[in-house]
Amino acid sequence: MILDAIVQSSRKRAADLLEFSNRELPPCRSLEQAILSRQPAVIGEVKYASPAGMTGAVLPPGPFAAALAAGGAAAISVLTEPTVFRGDPSFIPVVRRYVSLPILRKDILVDFAQIRESRAIGADAVLLIASVLGSDLLDFVRYAYTCGLEPVVEVACEEEVEAALATPARIIGINNRDLTTLAIDPNRSFHLAPQVRSAGRIAVAMSGIAHPEQVKAYQDCCSAVLIGSAIAAAADPEAAMERFVCM
Repeated sequence: MILDAIVQSSRKRAADLLEFSNRELPPCRSLEQAILSRQPAVIGEVKYASPAGMTGAVLPPGPFAAALAAGGAAAISVLTEPTVFRGDPSFIPVVRRYVSLPILRKDILVDFAQIRESRAIGADAVLLIASVLGSDLLDFVRYAYTCGLEPVVEVACEEEVEAALATPARIIGINNRDLTTLAIDPNRSFHLAPQVRSAGRIAVAMSGIAHPEQVKAYQDCCSAVLIGSAIAAAADPEAAMERFVCM
């Protein structure tokens, strides 16, 4: 299964990490505030590949992120998983030099060392996948906050929403893609977001958002949407982002 292979790869990467120093770091930029200050809030993603193949993105990470920001993105997600998504942690400090928006590190994080790494390289928030972390989710959420990062907990079913809500995480990302079959169900965000919002948390629709009309449809239930492949595949990422923001 693809997810299992990525998790194993992530564990190996974590084992190879050097310890990061406790040097003074600049304060993180708030992803939560960036989302709440925009309507609609669209998180653009620096993404070069997915389990389905290459996205078609040709710009290097810095100019790619700058184009998304110029197009009106509220924040930037950066995929750093190397084996399937062709990302790299080194993308984050590069992106940070190009944009002043909050940066979400999107990866399969399975070790506290990767959380410390995320802070050290310039991320403002980290994705924590409920199905991967299982009973360790609460500890990872707390540790992210301890490191000064905002955790974004990714969920895909009611049980995972309940697990996320049992943590102090403020932002819950609803993945419309099944991580085992890779099938897209755009109704998943509509189904799960009310449970998130009724608990006073921020719901973000993720995956499978290919048309600006979908952003408008999600507005009533989600505070933000995250868009990756649809913009990465565009010849002009800035113009593509503008279409999603100005739908």
